[in-house]
Amino acid sequence: MNTTNDLEKKYKPYVIAVSIAVPAAVVVLFNVSIEGVDLGFLPPIYAGINGLTALLLILAVVSIKQGKKERHQKLMTVSVGLSLLFLLCYVAYHMTSESTVYGDIDHNGLRDASELATVGSSLYIYTFFLLSHILLSLVVLPLVLMTYLKGWSNNLISHKKWAKITFPIWLYVAITGVVVYLMISPYYA
Repeated sequence: MNTTNDLEKKYKPYVIAVSIAVPAAVVVLFNVSIEGVDLGFLPPIYAGINGLTALLLILAVVSIKQGKKERHQKLMTVSVGLSLLFLLCYVAYHMTSESTVYGDIDHNGLRDASELATVGSSLYIYTFFLLSHILLSLVVLPLVLMTYLKGWSNNLISHKKWAKITFPIWLYVAITGVVVYLMISPYYA
């Protein structure tokens, strides 16, 4: 029978590989353009997935604080699955659609001086949320996988330490995904 340490040693290389492969695949796929497929309906769906993920993360923390370990495990597993679904939808949308420019009122793909004046300082707020969301999504992937592995392998002391770091970052990424969508949605063509 595997001990906690054996399980972590066995699966840690997979966590590392996935943590490298997923961002690399996203970069490659963002440079792929599929013409003639309209997935313009996806942004509100993947924003909703982010919102649901945030809610489930909060419920998972409440569950574990109430001593409901099985509910916590199920909620976390669903949260991981939703994050994967979000990523698939997000990449599929960007492979089939032109990037939307924040503030592009006339939908010509450019933000001219009058449009810039209209959006004003909200552009800085949007850019902050977008960049922090993207950068932290890269950081949170290995954190989520390692935290999940530690919980799955029953290394609960280490799992709890990792979760204290992972949870707020993951929650921030999920919430800012919704904020970014709400801010840019008026500019979708």
